[in-house]
Amino acid sequence: MDAQLLAFVAVAAGMVALPGADFTVVVRNALASRRSGLATAVGVAGGLLVHTALAAAGLAAVLVTMPVLFRTVQLLGGAYVLYLGLSGLYAMWRRAATTGTGTGAEEKDAGGPRPGLGRSLRQGFLTNALNPKAPVLFLSLLPQFVPEGRSALPRTLLLASVVVVLALVWFPAVALLVDRMGRWLRRPRASRAIEGGSGTALTALGLVLVTGPLLR
Repeated sequence: MDAQLLAFVAVAAGMVALPGADFTVVVRNALASRRSGLATAVGVAGGLLVHTALAAAGLAAVLVTMPVLFRTVQLLGGAYVLYLGLSGLYAMWRRAATTGTGTGAEEKDAGGPRPGLGRSLRQGFLTNALNPKAPVLFLSLLPQFVPEGRSALPRTLLLASVVVVLALVWFPAVALLVDRMGRWLRRPRASRAIEGGSGTALTALGLVLVTGPLLR
């Protein structure tokens, strides 16, 4: 039994399950529809695949050692997450202004607009792929679980595959759970609370990423 591999699985599972922008986007889109949530989950796993592939190839080291490139990625990622947060808050405000206090229209639109599958997939992918903290995390984490005397590339590819598989299990599970609870979560008050919370969380995360270089 490979004790190091089992330890990595435990660490990676905690890392993948840790709430963040990925989790928030999956929940928000799953609230719109199960298919949108699942597409977003697959997109997140695709973004992780990019990061793990770059780490395995050693390209993440280039990103980390070049401050200008790293900050560019950080600004792009922060701007995209900020856009998602602000657009979510605007959509919530617009629906509230449109429906007013009427119960019929409000119940009908409680789940919010349903993004297309392509858009949901793209949102999940870009939210993860543009996360500037991921290359640093993978670059510092993966080498810790490569035994001495063993070829680094095959082992790193194995560890990277574990992360992607965990993401393919966790995020679709989150999307399905949200959809399962959809009857309650899509009630007007619950829907507004979740959408407002997710929009606020994404906006805050985006601001932190965008202003990060300025605060150093």
